[in-house]
Amino acid sequence: MDENPNPCYNARMNTQLKIRKIGNSAGVVLPKELLAHLDVGIGGTLAVSRTPRGIELSAPEPDFDAQMAAAREVMARRKRALRELAR
Repeated sequence: MDENPNPCYNARMNTQLKIRKIGNSAGVVLPKELLAHLDVGIGGTLAVSRTPRGIELSAPEPDFDAQMAAAREVMARRKRALRELAR
């Protein structure tokens, strides 16, 4: 039973991160193991999502902007129908 049942789990990824002052904002320093797990590096972008437990950080989907543009186009074309469906 020495084998870790979750190969993605790393004790370092279950560590508390300290919030630091950065100018007029606040931030956290992400350990290199966490950056590697997210497949991002310095200067990269992370997507932030609200969840019932707090927030989730993930690498952004490469085609998210295109998907959102397509959704906005459909919503603009079908505004009346969507308004009726919302009733």
